[in-house]
Order: sequence, then C-alpha cells, then structure tokens
Amino acid sequence: MSTAATPDGRRTHTVVDSPIGALTLVATDGVLAGVYMEEHRHRPDGDTFGTRDETGFDLVAQQLAEYFAGRRTDFDLPLAPHGTPFQQQVWAQLRAIPYGETVSYGELAARMGRPSASRAVGLANGRNPISVIVPCHRVVGSAGGLTGYAGGVERKRTLLDLERRVSGRALL
Repeated sequence: MSTAATPDGRRTHTVVDSPIGALTLVATDGVLAGVYMEEHRHRPDGDTFGTRDETGFDLVAQQLAEYFAGRRTDFDLPLAPHGTPFQQQVWAQLRAIPYGETVSYGELAARMGRPSASRAVGLANGRNPISVIVPCHRVVGSAGGLTGYAGGVERKRTLLDLERRVSGRALL
C-alpha cells in the first residue's frame, strides 16, 4: 500500500454501478483514495470529492467489475488512502487477508503485534476509505458473526457470499 496522500491534492471522482449499489470512486492526484457506497457510514461530504470526471478511473472500474463477476480475487491498483499511521497499518493488514477468508478483529490486532488493540483495530477498520478494494468486509466478530460494516451488514454479507462462492470456502 502506498503512503497516505495529503488531503490537499487535486481530487476528482466518478460514480460506477455495482451489485451493491452505486460506488463513488475518488482520486487524489490521479491515485485512488476512496471507494464509498451509498449510505456509507463515515462517508465524507461530497464537496470533498472534487470535480466529477469520468477519466482516469477505467482501471479501477474494470477491476471492480471483474471482482463482482467473480473473475478477480486481488486488486492491482495504486492506492492513496488518507489516515493516521495506525489506520495505515490496519489497512495494510486488511490487504493481507486472502480472498475468501475472514479474520476477527482480535486476530487482526494480534497480527499487528497489538493483541489488546482489537477495539482500536475495529475503529480503524470502520474508517477504511477504500471499501471493497481494501477488504474491510473480511473482518468479523470474535464468534465469526457479521458485525458492523460502513456500507451496512447486508452489503458485507453480499461481498462475503460472493467470495465464498468463487473461492469454494465456507466463510461463516
């Protein structure tokens, strides 16, 4: 994952359709900085997305379409999420969760060498600005249940069901 982008860069955005609803793609200086769902908890104000511009998002839109069609299990895109150093660490760990697998917040905290930080990991997970591509949906409660998701639990279930079908793994 690339280092955090400054919020001062030139921002543009577009909106693409997906099986989980419209996704707003936001770029900072041409690098993907956000993927937001409709009714996304912690969604920034739309004024911060910059100018609507359809150009420069083709690769992102293509890879998302391949993911939703079950033909892509990993994204290969430059990313520039803006967040604290701790959030950046959590988001990097999210990218390491294999397609079709889930981990608990506690497991994710332990992987970071901070086993008592599961609550902080959960908060950082919820602030992930690049949904789907940075797979925060792969983090579940300690008993394996679907806990909160910035896009809503039903969207989380849809994403996990897609990955379960494609990978042939039982997730929950």
